Amino acid sequence: MFFIGLFRVHLFFRFLERPPTVQNSYPSDPILDRLTCWAEGQPLVRAMILSSTRAIPNTTPDIFSDYDVILALSDVRPFFESREWLAAFGTVLVMYRDPLDNRDGFLQSGNVVQFEEGLKIDFSLWQAEYLHQIAANPPLQDELDAGYRILLDKDGLTRGLQPPTYKAYIPRPPTETEYLEAIEDSFLVATYVAKYIQRGDLIAAKHILDNFLKQEHLRPMLEWHYEIDHHWSVKPGLHGRRMQQWLRPDLYADLQSTYTGAGFEENWQALFNTLALLRKAVLEVGARLGFAYPAEMERRTLAYLQKIKNIGRIR
Repeated sequence: MFFIGLFRVHLFFRFLERPPTVQNSYPSDPILDRLTCWAEGQPLVRAMILSSTRAIPNTTPDIFSDYDVILALSDVRPFFESREWLAAFGTVLVMYRDPLDNRDGFLQSGNVVQFEEGLKIDFSLWQAEYLHQIAANPPLQDELDAGYRILLDKDGLTRGLQPPTYKAYIPRPPTETEYLEAIEDSFLVATYVAKYIQRGDLIAAKHILDNFLKQEHLRPMLEWHYEIDHHWSVKPGLHGRRMQQWLRPDLYADLQSTYTGAGFEENWQALFNTLALLRKAVLEVGARLGFAYPAEMERRTLAYLQKIKNIGRIR
């Protein structure tokens, strides 16, 4: 008991020695406690910052939410070259590792680690001097401005770091040119989907329909729609995550109708459903932003697609 008491006294004085910028007003999290305790004992770790969703006040992460952790290191190379240090957090199931890179004259890397026990941590490995430079030269980069919490700072590297605005990655309203170009690009991509469906190239058709037409073109338009409804205050989830939370229910039901199986006719219907949803969403966006929808371009594109469909399968 005597040694436990000494250890607690030691931790108390270490706490008092921390720079005043360390934030301690968040609810307790055993994973963060574990990370902080580990970092305290790592000489190369000079500071540790939590970023992304778990660093934003009033959010409710679920059991699958990652921990995004920035490690400010006196030497990045040992953490890049070895994965043994990851054993402190569990058994590594699989991981992705960034190359060792030079950013503004400072080394950096990172890895995304899925542990067998269920924990997932995205580590950003920064040279400590890089964090010090960011703190000394506002404004914040987007990664930090989206939300951060200082978990540990042994050397005062974060002194002067501006508080986050939590506005990074929130879309801005499109200009009329951006609005019209996005619609025209969508119609062009639709012609590729039609071509691949007719050829029976299922993988290519699905890839263009789901990954390009929906992800790259329709998704931003749906985000514009719910940003207008929420006064341009929502940070969209990656690849459309949490869209069901923000998008109007009828539009989300229409979105569900754009996903289908492998059949010829059903993929054509999915394509037309996608374009119908695009029209519905951007008509409302255009009306609220004062932009005219290119109805004639849509009419001609749909006529062209129908002509392609009427040819029938060519293979």
